[in-house]
Amino acid sequence: MNSIDHKQALQNESWRVLRIMAEFIDSFETLAELGPAVSVFGSSRLPTVHSDYQLAVKCGAALVEKNFAVITGGGPSIMEAANKGAIEAGGTSVGLNIALPMEQLPNPYQNVELNFRYFFIRKVMFVKYARGFVIFPGGFGTMDEFFESLTLIQTLKVVPFPVVLIGKDFWSGLIDWMKSTMLTRYETVAAEDFDLFTLTDDVNEAVEIIYDNFTGKRKVAQKLPRFASDDEVATGEGTRRGIEPRKGGRLKGKYEPTDGDKK
Repeated sequence: MNSIDHKQALQNESWRVLRIMAEFIDSFETLAELGPAVSVFGSSRLPTVHSDYQLAVKCGAALVEKNFAVITGGGPSIMEAANKGAIEAGGTSVGLNIALPMEQLPNPYQNVELNFRYFFIRKVMFVKYARGFVIFPGGFGTMDEFFESLTLIQTLKVVPFPVVLIGKDFWSGLIDWMKSTMLTRYETVAAEDFDLFTLTDDVNEAVEIIYDNFTGKRKVAQKLPRFASDDEVATGEGTRRGIEPRKGGRLKGKYEPTDGDKK
């Protein structure tokens, strides 16, 4: 790459940073006064006649009845159903729409609508304004949100919040594999990690779990440590600051092998 091409590449990256900042600012300003909300995830492929679509409509309405706003990815199927339930119940229905190479049309049941270029900014908004996650059957994107929520809670980067999976028939196989392989055979997770989420077929139970945690009647992930004040350790995007990595050490500057490395 010659100097002109390099300069142009740097200029392009600078504009990219500005676009990222603008997307964050637009999202913060739009959602700042949203109030308590719940993010609902699930497939974009299930038909409207599917039982899970009808359950998601019921879930959206039940959340509004508890004075929660409903946040979805803004697309069709389960996302549409949850937004529909929220709108029909007279509540706030948020769609966090994403620009995709294969166009995603925003569903028509949104009274708060945001459009994202970047997945990672959109994912911040799902977490930052949510008091809980309700996760219906879905594909890779749904799995991504499920495991990201567990990672954030397990590592204490967020104040623990309820994560409720809807659909025992869909989720049980995955959970059985997690227990037999991740927990028992490889020991890459701990038994208490399975307390970070709840599995049910009942959307009313899911809503009650989130509402009880929000009102202080129930505490999720009880075996995790708690901070005296979560507000003092929260960052602007909704995660805790944490302990800064130690500076210095052997890897600062040129690497020099020790006698132990040479053996």
